[in-house]
Amino acid sequence: MSQEQLRREEDPVNYGDVFGVSGDLAAQEVAPRDAAMMQSAENLVLGQTTKGGPAAVMQAAADHNEQIGKVGHADASKTAGELGVTVTETDMPGGARFVTESVGEQVVAQYVEPTPATADAPPSDVANETITIGEALEATALTAGNKPVDQSDAAAIQAAEVRATGSTVIHAGGVAAQAQSAATANTRTMADENKTTLSEILSDATRKLPRDKTVTRQDAEGVISAELRNNPDLVTHPGGVAATMAAAAKLNESNQ
Repeated sequence: MSQEQLRREEDPVNYGDVFGVSGDLAAQEVAPRDAAMMQSAENLVLGQTTKGGPAAVMQAAADHNEQIGKVGHADASKTAGELGVTVTETDMPGGARFVTESVGEQVVAQYVEPTPATADAPPSDVANETITIGEALEATALTAGNKPVDQSDAAAIQAAEVRATGSTVIHAGGVAAQAQSAATANTRTMADENKTTLSEILSDATRKLPRDKTVTRQDAEGVISAELRNNPDLVTHPGGVAATMAAAAKLNESNQ
C-alpha cells in the first residue's frame, strides 16, 4: 500500500490491513512509535532500513493515522508498546541471512538478504554456492530450534528427506524417522521443556541424510504443502522447515 493510497483512505490503517497478523494486533492502529521502533531495530540489525520493508510500511501507515487524527505523534499501539518489536537474522549457507521481523510475538515479515560484504573481506565465491536440503534443515535448527516437534514439522521433514534422497522409503535412524518419533512422543509429554525440539533433530541433518541435493523451488513447494496439510490451522511456522526451505530455494535461484 503506497502513501498516496493511504492518504485517500478515511479510516485508520490497522495492522491487519497491511500484514498477515491475527488476534488483537490485527485490529490495532499502526502508530508512529511503532514505526520508529521498527526503523531502529532494522538499522541496528541490518545496518539500514529495508526499502519497502515492515518499517517503511509501518511509517506510511502511521503517517496516515496521525494525519487523520487517530493517533498522536508519540503514541504506540498496545502490542508494540508492551512487547516491543524485534528484528532477528540467521546466517545461512551460501552467503545470505534469513531475516524475521515481528511486532510483539507475531511475525510481520520473513525474507532472505545477502550478507553485506566488508571492506577488508577477501574475495570469495561463496555467493555462488547453493544450499542443499540438508543445509536448509540445519538452518531451521537455528531459526526455530526451540520449537517442540509436532506432526506438521515431521511431515515437512519427511517431505524434505524424500526430495533429498529421491526415495519414498524412510530410512531407519534418519532425520525423518527421528522427527516422526519425536512428534509422537511429544503428544504424550505435557511440559514443553521436556519435549524434543527441532534443534535436537535437525542440528546435524546433513549427516543423517543418505543423499542430499540442492534445494529447488519444487522441493520447497513440496515441503510447504506437507507442513500446511498437517497443521490444524493450515499455516506454516515462522522460521520453520517450510519457511527455511523456501528461503533456500529463493537464494539458490538468485545465485544461478
